[in-house]
This record gives sequence, C-alpha cells and structure tokens, in this order.
Amino acid sequence: MPGLPLESAKRPIRRKQSRETGSGIYRLRKPVVSGARTVMSPANTSCAAFQRTAAVDPTAVAVRSIGGTQELTWADYGAQVRAVAAGLCALGIGRGDTVALMMSNRVEFYPLEVGAQHTGATSFSVYNTLSAEQLHYVFANAGNRVVLCEAQFVERIRASGIAIETIVCVDRPVPGTIGVEQLMSLGRSDFDFEATWRAITPEDVVTLCYTSGTTGNPKGVEITHANLSFECHAYASVMPIEFGDRITSYLPTAHMADRVTGLYLHQYFGTQITVVPERTQLPAALADVHPTIWGGVPRVWEKLKAAVEFSVATETDPARKGALTWALEVAARKSAAQLAGVALDDTQAAEWAKADELVLSALRAKLGLDQLRWALSGAAPIPPETLGFFFGLGIPISEVWGMSELTCIASVSPPQHARLGTVGKLLPGLESMIAEDGEFLVRGPLVMRQYRHEPGKTAEALDADGWLATGDIITQDEQGYLRVVDRKKELIINADGKNMSPANIENTVKATTPLIGTLATIGDRRAYITALIVLDAESAQPYAAQHGLSDASAAALAAHPEVIADIARGVAAGNAKLSRVEQIKRFTVLPAFWEPGGDEITLTMKLRRTPIAQKYAREIEHMYTAERGAGVHEPRAEESTPVP
Repeated sequence: MPGLPLESAKRPIRRKQSRETGSGIYRLRKPVVSGARTVMSPANTSCAAFQRTAAVDPTAVAVRSIGGTQELTWADYGAQVRAVAAGLCALGIGRGDTVALMMSNRVEFYPLEVGAQHTGATSFSVYNTLSAEQLHYVFANAGNRVVLCEAQFVERIRASGIAIETIVCVDRPVPGTIGVEQLMSLGRSDFDFEATWRAITPEDVVTLCYTSGTTGNPKGVEITHANLSFECHAYASVMPIEFGDRITSYLPTAHMADRVTGLYLHQYFGTQITVVPERTQLPAALADVHPTIWGGVPRVWEKLKAAVEFSVATETDPARKGALTWALEVAARKSAAQLAGVALDDTQAAEWAKADELVLSALRAKLGLDQLRWALSGAAPIPPETLGFFFGLGIPISEVWGMSELTCIASVSPPQHARLGTVGKLLPGLESMIAEDGEFLVRGPLVMRQYRHEPGKTAEALDADGWLATGDIITQDEQGYLRVVDRKKELIINADGKNMSPANIENTVKATTPLIGTLATIGDRRAYITALIVLDAESAQPYAAQHGLSDASAAALAAHPEVIADIARGVAAGNAKLSRVEQIKRFTVLPAFWEPGGDEITLTMKLRRTPIAQKYAREIEHMYTAERGAGVHEPRAEESTPVP
C-alpha cells in the first residue's frame, strides 16, 4: 500500500475561549512535518497482521507465563483465535459491536482479545480496579453486550446495572456465565472465518481506550485499524522489532501503552510475550525473560534504580560492596557527562569499560536487562537523573511521548541519537504546530477517530483541519527534538505572575530519594511553593527494616523524625537544582499511601490536582499559615544522611 499523502501545510488560526475577554485568537506557527512519506505494509488491519505473523513459525512460542509453565505456540494461538471468533459470531457479535475484557495479565487474554478482533468487533479492556459505578459509565458508553473476564469480577460487572447478555469466565465456572471451552463450542460448522476477518476495513474501530481523566468521566478514544497500522509501522521504522523479540506484559491491558507495546506490536511483528500477573513479579519476570525490547513507566524505572542502590547499600561482603560502589561511581561520572552533553575523556572511557567488564555487565544480567536492544520510558515525564543513572549502567533508555488520542506513541528518540531530557522527534509522517501559548498540536494518521458519543468534546480537541490539541506545552528545537514542559492546564502561575511547571518541580525532587512515592506541588496564585508528599508504599518496608523501625505503616513513617529528616534532605537536594522561585519552601508528609485509581491519582499515575486541592485544603492552608512544626516541615540539607 502506498504511503499516506499528507495534506498541504496550512497556517490555520485556532479559536479558543480566553479567560480575560471571553474570546480570543491564538495564531499558530508554521507547521513542521516529521519525515516524508511512510511506506505502509499490506497488513493494514490487526487481523491481517496476525494471520501473516502466525504463519512465520507456527511452532514458536508466542505467549508464555513466567518460567514457561504455560506456553502458547503461534499454531495453537491461531486455532484458538478461530474458535473464539466462531463462538462470538454465534452469539451475534460482528462488525460494529463491542466486546469488553476484564482480567489480569494472563496467557488466555490473547486468543480471546485477538479472536474478538477477528469478528470485526471493537475489543477493549477495562481496569480491574473500576467500581461498579465506573463500569456502568464505561459499558454504557461502549455499548458492549459481552464481557470476557475472570470469575472474581462477575459480581461487580453485574452490580454495574448494565444488561450484559453473555459473560465468559476464563478461570472457573460461575452460575449464569459460560466458560471459554463452551464459547468455542458454540461455533457453527459453516462459519466462514476467512471471509469474516477479511471483511474488516482499515477504517473500522479496533479498540476503545478510556482516558483516566483527572476530572470528570473518562472519554472513550476510538482507534481505527488504520491508526494502529500506522503506529506499529512508524514506530518500528525508528525502533526496530524482529520476530521472536522478547518482552513482558505487566501494565494493565486497559493501558494503551501495554496494548501497543505488548498486544499490537506482538500481532504485527511476532514478539514473544511473557505475562506478569502482578507488578511484584516483575523482577522475577525480567530475570527469567532477559527481554530484548522492553519499556517501563517512569515509576518502574525509578523502582529499579532504587533496588540497585538499596542492594549496594545493604551488601554485607566488603570486597563485593567495594567493587559495586566503585562501579556505580564510575557509572555516575558517565551519567553526569551525558546529562551535561559532553563526552568522557579517554581515561574516563577506559575506566568505564573496565567497570563494565568487571561489574556492570554482571549487574545488568542480574537485573535481566543484559540483552536489550532498546528500552523506553513513557506515559509520564521521567527525571533526567533516572535516565542518566541507567545510561551510566550501560542501559540507554529512549523517552517517548504520546497520548491515547494519538494511538499511544507519537515521538521517540532512538538510543543512538537520544538526548536526555527530550522525548525525541515525531514519528515519520506526522505534522506538528505550536500555538502562541505553547500548546502542541499534531496532525496525521495517528490522530484518533473521535471520542465515542462525545461530539462536543471531540470538537474541542480536534478541529476541522485535523489538528489535535494535545493539551501539552512542548518546545521544539531546530533539529526537531521535543521537550515536554507540562500539561497546559496544570501550569502554576504564582502571586507574582511567574509561570512554573509543577511536573518539573516534582520530578526534580522525586529523583533525590526513593522514599517519595508521589509529590503534589502547590503554588498557584500563592507567594511560594509548597508540597504534599506521600511515601512510596513499596519502599516503606525495606526502609523500616534497614533503619530498625518496627512499624512500616504510612501513618507511623509519616510522623517519624528520621523519615521527615531524610525527606527534608531530599527536598533540599532537589531545590538546589531549581530556580529560587520554583523551590519548595514547606512540605507536609501525608499519613497515607495513594493508590492508582483512587481520589488522588489516576490508574495511569497522573495526579488529580483539583480533587487533591479540595481534599487536602486544610493541610494546604496550614502550610501557608502555621509555624514550622505540627506537620509542617521545611527542607534542610543538614538534617540527615542520604537515603540508600
């Protein structure tokens, strides 16, 4: 299929409401086109891609569990996809219908999901943590009549109040539901599988992704097969993917990052997926798989960094601890050079090569990251210090940028051309434009079809010329490298009129200590910056054990003088990297762990800033009115020694 031609570049004017006058005109700078024409593969639907991929090596393992106790070859996979599609079609599912999935990361997910695709239906996943009320909204918007799920979710699905015609349980029988084998047995002998999947067109909707909005109900982003085909091929043109490349699936399958880097790249290029049912199993999975391509959200990379630092700090063998400490010091020098944009001199380069040979290569192997061809970080900004840390270890990470409305990934920086602190360049074939207020606009084949049943919200985000308003403030240098500043609506304007990025402040401080799980910057229309700090749940127990603390609860740690002192030092260290106006003057450590999907953070780890400001209004006001003490603290570099 020939490349998709781009429309001639225009210079549109985008009209938006202005806070001051009620109307306004934002003139846009000249559009920038990334690359020329992108050559697309003939496999322009996910089903065509799967059929082609499954035929490459039918005996190869396509999906497996940790340790390989459960494996699915491409041949068996293809047979199950056919049977699932036949069963769903017997239930009346076909083009234009929707099918929901609700389960943990497991082998059975793949033939069910891909089988649903082959009927022409739109298949999508919902987060397992959604309440019955939230499921009601999503199912009502999606219009699905079938749910494929684990038994543990049946009661909640029924409590949603949506009339689901068929619930298929993947793990155990539940009265009133059917099992997977029963679903497969429903298929008619005269079912024409080939004609069914071949009737699917690139313009059909392949999936819905419900944005985990920080306010209001989520919006259902409609992604077409054409969107998805372009995404997979454009991404692979920059970050090569080969049949048999190994990767893990550990993010929820409702997360667009998992659907693209796991499911869809798997269908298009034949990656081997190892499923990770629980995040706590990720270290074991990496050690088992030794992935060749792999990605993580920033918090995962930060936890891996903390684990390395903790293991060195707690090493009991003096010789080994000395070697590890030396190697990390050498790695830190390489990291600092990369962050500063300078090359190591010959002596430093030789020392790093020696450290790599003696220590760092073994450390990468222990982590399971020794066979990576490329690694990525996405879904949220990552502290440059974290990227630098792994670069020093010999694991360059490419930071990517995108959003569900852009079919996930829209920009990437290949490892060999990475510039730390940037999210690389737009994928080939996309156009960009920056409004005078700094908002980044994108046009091209990755732009969603629409928000499902939300014409008003679709029109707000997508104009008549095809420009998507991303809501992000992004700068672009002369070489096309993008640097994300923050979400437009989240910029802080202090009492003196100074614009600041809360995300930049938060990432800078979080990079100083693994104790901080989440940090919410306060300061809009205020005289100075303060912060609500929440401890990291996974770091709490190791920290308590290392420091001889018997109680690792959030309430106990938040009130412990040693914990407060360590956090105060971390905030002071972060402040040293910020301008004076950005520095945190006071902070409060909250006696709670914030869970994804709760009042404070979304399922994709984005802060719900307005609900946070409302819920913790008293604590916030206390930081601006009370004297130091009584839960209000100030950063003090001398208060403690570094946290390992």
